[in-house]
Amino acid sequence: MIDFRYHLVSIVAIFLALALGIVLGSTTLSDSVSDTLRQQANSAARTAQQARLDQRRSERQLRGEEQFAAGLAPQIVADRLKGQSLVLVETPGAGDDSIEQLGELAKAAGAAVTGRVTIQKKLLDEDQRGTVDELASQLKTGGVEFPADAGPYTKAGAVLASALVTRDAAKTGREDPSGGTVLNSFKQAGYITTSGKPGQHATVAVMVAPSNVYAYDGGAEANKALISLAAALDAADRGTVVGGPATSAQKGGLIAALRGSDTDDSVSTVDTVDTSSGQVVAILALQNELGGKSGRYGTGDGAGGYLPSPAPTVGKNG
Repeated sequence: MIDFRYHLVSIVAIFLALALGIVLGSTTLSDSVSDTLRQQANSAARTAQQARLDQRRSERQLRGEEQFAAGLAPQIVADRLKGQSLVLVETPGAGDDSIEQLGELAKAAGAAVTGRVTIQKKLLDEDQRGTVDELASQLKTGGVEFPADAGPYTKAGAVLASALVTRDAAKTGREDPSGGTVLNSFKQAGYITTSGKPGQHATVAVMVAPSNVYAYDGGAEANKALISLAAALDAADRGTVVGGPATSAQKGGLIAALRGSDTDDSVSTVDTVDTSSGQVVAILALQNELGGKSGRYGTGDGAGGYLPSPAPTVGKNG
């Protein structure tokens, strides 16, 4: 990608050349003035060429760093999630590549991946709130508590979290009838789809944010609904991370919204999970979550650093 400096220098060179041509075509210049303009045009052209070379060098370096991170990632994360299990939650518009890669890296870190839950846009539609509220209320079991002021998505998050995650290691790897009923009911309503066995109650969760900002009316409310689910997962498991690309940390993005909410204190965010190094950071963030530490990682607004500092020690997962 050619940066702004290159465009600016190129434009200057073009206008200098035009100015030189106009002046030379309309009047006779002294040799000194003509030479000066020609030197300035040549200098601008050389600067533009150097900008192109610098840009190419930067792109090669970035590709090399990505290759380096991808090659060493399994070794870096080895055993960091040993004994844990992970459920992946896909939001509408999330990048599938990032989800698949995070799942594979979690396995390299020693975690079992129970499965994936894909949130459908229908769940977030404004005209579904009443139905979501009624469904969540019907599915509430004795082990689920709703706050007194709970809205539809706080309730939905609580019942879904009860079916997907647990803090009790003895309950992991097993599906129970009530959890199966919750997932089947949400599937039949067209609110989610699943793959694998997400009802086996994972100990940690990763929610992958949309690649693009929800630009339609109600986008802010859709973000709030997803944040409610992330908060519910975190309350019911041993740690939750919300990850996404850089766009998710921009105004209107899910990570930007989460970082501006009360949930920011308990759920970690990573705004670089579309890169190999960012996926490693997500695993480190999960490891820190197991020890009771949450953070904001990446390069977007609100990030406290690219990765946890100091990085958690291998084998120390709370």
